[in-house]
Amino acid sequence: MADIKLPQLPDRTPIKLSISVLPDLHQALADYAGLYAQTYGRDEPVAELIPAMLATFLESDRAFVRERDARLRGQK
Repeated sequence: MADIKLPQLPDRTPIKLSISVLPDLHQALADYAGLYAQTYGRDEPVAELIPAMLATFLESDRAFVRERDARLRGQK
């Protein structure tokens, strides 16, 4: 097998999740989508923004990132 620089791509098959949120969170998400549209000049449905919001949140949680990295290193 060739030794190429690019590693094998991870599984990119989307996984659909269904969640229920309380009305106040739904309103906050709608408000955020409105601010997003105002900021970037394009409307995006809340359902399209949520995955990016969750990823940003997880990446910004330093304790989570440290623990996850340590666990992943322990598995290798």
